Amino acid sequence: MPGKFKYIILFLVAVALIFSGVSGCTIHDELTPPPPGNLTGTPEPNWTFPTTSNQSSTLLPNFSAVVAKVKPAVVSVTTEVAKGSGFVIDGEQGYIATNDHVVENAQNIKVTLDNGETLSATIVGKDALTDLAVVKIDATDLPYVSLGNSSSLAVGEWVLAIGNAFGMGLRVTEGIISGSNVTITLSSGEKLYNLIETTAAINPGNSGGPLVNMKGEVIGITSAKILGAENMGYAISSDSARPTIEDLIHQGYIIRPWLGVYLQTLDWVTAWLNNFSVDRGALLTEVVPGSPADAAGLNKGDIITKFQGKEIDTAQALQEAILDCCIGEKVEITFVRGRVTKTTHAVLNSTPPPQS
Repeated sequence: MPGKFKYIILFLVAVALIFSGVSGCTIHDELTPPPPGNLTGTPEPNWTFPTTSNQSSTLLPNFSAVVAKVKPAVVSVTTEVAKGSGFVIDGEQGYIATNDHVVENAQNIKVTLDNGETLSATIVGKDALTDLAVVKIDATDLPYVSLGNSSSLAVGEWVLAIGNAFGMGLRVTEGIISGSNVTITLSSGEKLYNLIETTAAINPGNSGGPLVNMKGEVIGITSAKILGAENMGYAISSDSARPTIEDLIHQGYIIRPWLGVYLQTLDWVTAWLNNFSVDRGALLTEVVPGSPADAAGLNKGDIITKFQGKEIDTAQALQEAILDCCIGEKVEITFVRGRVTKTTHAVLNSTPPPQS
């Protein structure tokens, strides 16, 4: 009878896993460079944002004037799996900013300009951790928009969101700034920082489009990946996006402290099914050969429970702890292997470039 009861429990757990979407093999690789197949553009190490001498920074009289200034530079971005938005940041080079999740795993990217012309695009750089990407089209003399200073925003200030809402073409919604420097946690456990909160409607398809002020400057990049309550939309602030966009164009990826592991949050279900001795921590699903983790003796299946003396309960917690360190820093790592708790040290390296 006890054996039969155990099989019933295993069956119920399996059903729960299927319907909840929980998976014991989900890999979180935000701290590793993107796969080489995803980068098809050529980085430009000397690129800078175009000068804004041809763009007025004075307040425009009404919403229509803002739309007339910005909308010609907003594009629809379509892939095999997603429909989103973007905006031209360099009219001569054809660079377009968008969200990473819009072009994630895309092999065929189409960009539709405001005039209706559709062009193929290549990925210059992308970053899952900030949900930002840059794509490039073969076109010149395009209308473009400039990034404004998001730190100067005031709560209550009018803003407009422009994007390919629900894949139905470019639409405009209005709202106010309802919060700044906002941190939220996604259902995946991932945290996004320094966000702008707005009452402007942000719908699926708006992802990657601009949130603009009454000067017609981009002060945020909207993301429908971040689902809020009614009248609560979120955008990545322009102050956060600017250096990321520059790095993506310069080298195609973001240089960060790097341990060289793929991670999964260890939950009680995974721990029970695998007979682990602990039920929380960051489970290593892969250790990159030649990485700092590899040199420190970490193996696939190890569970990191402490990093620099800080308790680690999730994969996200470990990622944040690594990002708080410096490249070249020696860190102490406590981990569980089997039923033994061990301690090792690793010297963090810089994120390696994607392999060709």
